[in-house]
Amino acid sequence: MHLHILGICGTFMGGIALLARAAGHRVTGCDVNVYPPMSTQLAVQGIDLIEGWGAEQAALKPDVFVVGNVVTRGNPLMEEILDRGLPYISGPQWLKEHVLAGRWVAAVAGTHGKTTTASMLAWILEHAGLSPGFLIGGVPENFDVSARLTESRFFVVEADEYDTAFFDKRSKFLHYPARTAVLNNLEFDHADIFPDLAAIETQFHHFVRTLPKSGLIVANGADAALGRVLARGCYTPVERIMADDGWRAGEQRGEGFEVRWKGAAQGRVEWTLTGMHNQANALAAISAARHCGVAPAQAIAALGAFEGVKRRMETRGVVQGVTVYDDFAHHPTAIETTLAGLRAKVDGARILAVVDPRSNTMKLGVMKDRLATSLAGADRVFCYSAGLQWDAGAVLASLGAKAVVFDDIKRLVEAIAGDARRGDHVLVMSNGGFGGIHDKLLARLAKSGDR
Repeated sequence: MHLHILGICGTFMGGIALLARAAGHRVTGCDVNVYPPMSTQLAVQGIDLIEGWGAEQAALKPDVFVVGNVVTRGNPLMEEILDRGLPYISGPQWLKEHVLAGRWVAAVAGTHGKTTTASMLAWILEHAGLSPGFLIGGVPENFDVSARLTESRFFVVEADEYDTAFFDKRSKFLHYPARTAVLNNLEFDHADIFPDLAAIETQFHHFVRTLPKSGLIVANGADAALGRVLARGCYTPVERIMADDGWRAGEQRGEGFEVRWKGAAQGRVEWTLTGMHNQANALAAISAARHCGVAPAQAIAALGAFEGVKRRMETRGVVQGVTVYDDFAHHPTAIETTLAGLRAKVDGARILAVVDPRSNTMKLGVMKDRLATSLAGADRVFCYSAGLQWDAGAVLASLGAKAVVFDDIKRLVEAIAGDARRGDHVLVMSNGGFGGIHDKLLARLAKSGDR
């Protein structure tokens, strides 16, 4: 079968491409705004990529066009497909029919931590010898690919609440026949498609109603929104994290922590990851893995060898004593927790936060009033304002002189390099390519000389 994938460079659709290729299909695709790591993965796999949405791509005559949710009406190729009555399907529907059917699906949902938790769970199952397939919205360092197809009955999928396609406005996770479901947390996000938090809760409620009574829900017991979702109707057993009657972190020592289940010690995770949010992610992964048959002690041992996820507090380089990190944080809550984790790691060293509020929710300004507070833990704040529909300078005014705003990448890089000194930690936060700022900054720092 020949699949031509529209929006192939998105993390989800790129993962579909890898799975289809592994299943023996011919795969081609098209997209704009191409950047690593997905573009690199596709190139390594030998998947042909066409830049743009030209209607002439219909001449490829694939068996089916797989349509990502980046595609809208008015897209030249999509209009050609519709006019000619050519076969098309959404990515989530294709995944359900061709990959997930008949497998034990472990789905990880929530506003924050989906990628990391799904990566942890996949690694735990791998460490236990279960060789799971997976589709994750990032690249786990333990695997170096975002998607993998195996003969295993287990498949881990990052279950996103964003809509499926322009012709299917249900959340993507409603297509996934999950047996094990993780609900990490729930906040308002995706303001471009959801009017409020209640609308997102309804989608989660629909997801919960599809889960079997023989399955398991792993839910954050400290999250009020998830509590409301489960109260609307739940037919599946629930294990809670961050709760005394469930899974929680016990004694802290350094970056490691004790794992407790209903008050009883299960073992100790020893790793280098930072932040309470990663402890919560780990507890959820341990609970989900136990439902898949992996004992907590074995899961805890696996997490000791977990190497993290690309673009999640990933160290991109150290130049002239300045460490530059790349992180996907794009929501005020994620920004605040990421900063808190780094602060715990570096103690009194200076943190220079570089933020690109480029998600649809942030660009619309829905979360702008929370941005300054979320960045308060940084010593210096550099904000990239190009494309915003609100005044970033006014929004960050409460931070005083420590916050500066630029609408030009080159000037932004110069300002950061001019401020940075030996021992500093530069935390770059964006859910996009950010104009390749990481490499540009490292190259500029290399020219700066010893500070």
